[in-house]
Amino acid sequence: MLTLINLVILFGAGLLVLSAFTSLLSKRLGVPILLVFLGIGLLVGVDGPGGIAFDNAPLAYFVGSLAMAIILFDAGFETPWSTWRLAAGPGLVLATLGVLATAGLVGATAVYLMDVDWVTGLLLGAIVASTDAAAVFLLLRMSGVVLRERVKATLEIESGSNDPVAIFLALGLVPLIGSPNPSDLTEFALAFLQQFSIGGVGGLVGGFLILWLIEHLELEEGLAPLLVAGLAVALFSAVNLVNGSGFLSVYVAGLVVGNGNLKGRVEVQRFQAGLTWLCQIVLFLTLGLLATPSEFLDVGIDALILAAVLMFLARPLAVWIGLLPFRFSRSETLFVSWVGLRGAVSILLAIVPLLSGLDEGHVLFNTAFIIVLASLLFQGWTVRPLAKALKLTIPPRIGPLDRVELTLPGDTQMEVVAYRVHAESPAASGRPLPRFARPALVLRQGRTTDLEAGEALRAGDQAFLFATPDQVPLFDKLFAGTADIGSDDRLFFGDFQLGGDTSLEDLATFYDITLGDLPLDQTLAHLFEEEFGETVGPGDRLRVGPVELVAISTGEEQVLSVGLLLDPPARPGPIPYLPTGKEILSLFRKRAGRKANAASKPLPSPPDPAQGAAPKSKQDKSR
Repeated sequence: MLTLINLVILFGAGLLVLSAFTSLLSKRLGVPILLVFLGIGLLVGVDGPGGIAFDNAPLAYFVGSLAMAIILFDAGFETPWSTWRLAAGPGLVLATLGVLATAGLVGATAVYLMDVDWVTGLLLGAIVASTDAAAVFLLLRMSGVVLRERVKATLEIESGSNDPVAIFLALGLVPLIGSPNPSDLTEFALAFLQQFSIGGVGGLVGGFLILWLIEHLELEEGLAPLLVAGLAVALFSAVNLVNGSGFLSVYVAGLVVGNGNLKGRVEVQRFQAGLTWLCQIVLFLTLGLLATPSEFLDVGIDALILAAVLMFLARPLAVWIGLLPFRFSRSETLFVSWVGLRGAVSILLAIVPLLSGLDEGHVLFNTAFIIVLASLLFQGWTVRPLAKALKLTIPPRIGPLDRVELTLPGDTQMEVVAYRVHAESPAASGRPLPRFARPALVLRQGRTTDLEAGEALRAGDQAFLFATPDQVPLFDKLFAGTADIGSDDRLFFGDFQLGGDTSLEDLATFYDITLGDLPLDQTLAHLFEEEFGETVGPGDRLRVGPVELVAISTGEEQVLSVGLLLDPPARPGPIPYLPTGKEILSLFRKRAGRKANAASKPLPSPPDPAQGAAPKSKQDKSR
């Protein structure tokens, strides 16, 4: 018995290791990695060299549902609110109306082609209607394709949020097979509203509860990621038990947690990445084991025709109609329609007819399996060349090489981020860096380098900086971006420009800001001078009440113009804004600060003072 147990463990571990190693081959040949995992499952299955006869559909569905819950939570966790602000409209339209349209067109074709009733045809359409988030973004990342932000955001929102819609359709259509009537359709619509309302509310409540628990529990090191994953799975089950959409709830919870003030974020993020990979490997291996390729011949021709209808008619038509109000270009619409890869969700939903004992269960499962294989093969292999042919790619950015969170007393959240300076980034332009972005440590050709006054970074330098989480997007643009920072970049220059002689009283009165105990007769220039002394320079930043001030231009050791950021990124806790200030930099640099060169040009060009200039006195309020 012990020998058998050890053999099973050895075999399972061997499959995981083999799947991980084949990712290297996938990257070299451009093969979709999830297709590789699926192929390994087929090879060790009943018709492959492995010869394992696995036909436990309930176990496969259990494993698949658990894996999908974790994958969807991670999909939400990795989606920033900025993505939703950029493409919430088109993404949600494709995730809802797009899924319905695709299911309807494929279902109608299945009714004609396979001689099944309408409900069964729609069931097959619903099974293959959703795109696979893991398949899409793993493929893009491993192929090195960097898409335009709007296209990427649309695909990300659609593939992350359309799974709950397709899952509900498939599960809701099964009871209607054989006895559809108007009352059933009414119950179907009410069930849709119930599941999605409970799932959405449950996801919000669960997400904030996870944030609260992680914030207030003093956990041993390493337990926070496990607690987050455990709570996500518990939320999934709890919402399902009260007839809500568990898949929607974990996705929404992931959004809340990923965009919230999460203690130990970097540690949780790394754990989530590894756990998601494990879930994807186990999920596709299990689904591959469940399939019986010798049965594919019976439905092969019909399945390939349906795959062609899906790829060349149903999906493009649904995308074209869905994106019409959002003014996407033809090339963007074409790319979005082609990148709708099918994956694990479709095969997982194809198990539902087997569990329900439908006569057409095996036919639907095998048909869906072939459609997924065709999608991964034909669409997956052509994503990279199509993106380049349509000119939808942008130069690859070099993001943080590493992020290490620092454990500091109180609620202070700090981390060390490391960048390899991009050759076309503003940091490599030869202009001086703002104070808040001066690295604590620079490695050049493997050796530490102490930058002299006025010396700039070079392409390929590794820059290490102390940062609060909200500063990372600023550093991304400085060190990893491939374009100069325009004068309209509000994160760097603020929403308005004021003169350095503007008083705090004028600032508070005009913008209705509460400044606490600060002396209202003090000018902005004097405020910067008190904080930075004679070393004040372009780019220095101060948080004053609910706003942020940015030194735009300086001269004769004083600030001449100041940018005002009305809605700065949230910064939880009493965090000093300058993480590379005197206390921290003194540990890493010989000199805490250098006198700013008044004649030097700041890294970004300052905005035109005439644009959005704020009044400097009370009398100007009449404007």
